Amino acid sequence: MQAEQLGTHDATSLAALIRGGEITAEELLDATLARIDASEPRLNAIAADLRDRARRQIAAGLQGPFAGVPFLLKDLAQEYEGAPMTMGALPLRGNVAARSSHFVERCLAAGLVIAGMTTAPELGLKATTETRLYGATRNPWNPGHTPGGSSGGSAAAVAAGYVPMAGAGDGGGSIRIPASYCGLFGLKPSRGRVSSGPMAGEMWDGAVADHVLTRSVRDSAAMLDCLAGTAVGDPFIIPAPARPFAAEPGADPGRLRIGFSIRSPIGGRVAPEIAEAVAATARLLESLGHIVEEAEPAIDGKLLARCYMGMYYGQVAAMLARLRREHGSRDRDFHPDTRAIAAIGRAMSAGAYVELREHWNGFARALGAFFTTYDLYLTPTTALGPARIGELDSPAPIQAISRLISRANAGGLLIRSGVVEGLAFQNLERTPFTQLANLAFVPAMSVPLHQGADGLPIGVQFVGRTADEATLLRLAAQLEAASPWAGRRPQGS
Repeated sequence: MQAEQLGTHDATSLAALIRGGEITAEELLDATLARIDASEPRLNAIAADLRDRARRQIAAGLQGPFAGVPFLLKDLAQEYEGAPMTMGALPLRGNVAARSSHFVERCLAAGLVIAGMTTAPELGLKATTETRLYGATRNPWNPGHTPGGSSGGSAAAVAAGYVPMAGAGDGGGSIRIPASYCGLFGLKPSRGRVSSGPMAGEMWDGAVADHVLTRSVRDSAAMLDCLAGTAVGDPFIIPAPARPFAAEPGADPGRLRIGFSIRSPIGGRVAPEIAEAVAATARLLESLGHIVEEAEPAIDGKLLARCYMGMYYGQVAAMLARLRREHGSRDRDFHPDTRAIAAIGRAMSAGAYVELREHWNGFARALGAFFTTYDLYLTPTTALGPARIGELDSPAPIQAISRLISRANAGGLLIRSGVVEGLAFQNLERTPFTQLANLAFVPAMSVPLHQGADGLPIGVQFVGRTADEATLLRLAAQLEAASPWAGRRPQGS
């Protein structure tokens, strides 16, 4: 297979070609590496090159539904024993994973050939993938723009045709945002569907879910079968699906009742093209026989943003403390923004953190009440399109203030002044729609149905009931058939 042909196949198709003897795993890996070498470092999506290890993996023999298909892991919480794990952070340069996560073990059991790690923002903290360690990762649709974050490297790699799918994780939109920006399908599973172990019980109080970014719905469904299931010691057990997820694409979703909203939950601006994408999706759904009504759950979006950011501040403070203990890292080596976030987290009282955390129950109950009337909730995936590279950098004066905050432990002063709340809304202005699914622990997906006038993709989000990935996958496949996106690829992919 020629490198330029990679973009015409999804992982399911490539696995079938290998099983049928039309191509070997070695040949497919060579084509993958040729594609990567032709586009790196221009896109800068690869954090670690594991080609030699991939060749040894093939030589040792492969089994599983995706035997021989090249794959890339995310350089964040997808530990591969003996491989780099930097989390995009300069202080962790040279860090190597001591053992593999259950996610990676299951990828290997599926027969995937791990050819490398993809870039992520420092500690996964931003919806852009630009770090002092690796530089800026670029969107294949327009290299002047970000692919999003925190799974930005994976999204760029899949969109560029390096691999048909790649590892991703979502703690506030980090699968769905890059999926929207890069024209991919991105499903965030329910809490507990994919184990976070063994190094973690639940990440970010259960808000984080790992899965993959793909070009096709069927790949996402089949990979969920490979990845799903609890492991020994997991703190949360989710109901198993009634049948394999791979059986859902192509199954009749029935006549669904879908509520939709275009309004930003924090009162910000939604780009007209993105609002029209949701409206067009509503019309498409109606043409497919579904009932679509303007409706939204009874949730205070600004309160949800405050609760999300409170968790974010606290988790970053705890993460830096853990990295000091386990790796001897120094706070001053992290980006000033990261240090300022940690300072705010350290200044929060335990009582304040718990008070914010307790509101999550209210969000889940309100969304549950919404789902007594509606089967799914449709929104934009993002309020605005992908930022230009460097657009979201903190200006030098703000970085200086951030350094001062962290050095002086002035987080408490900022909390009392109201500046923290303002920062929360500013941080989520571009991406206010995705955090609800994380705090309510429900599945959600971004579907790449549209493109803007500038040629950049636009995804729309569907949020589903707890443990009901099946309905999302059925509908996604129906939309994929009605409005195919496989033929839309960045130039050169």
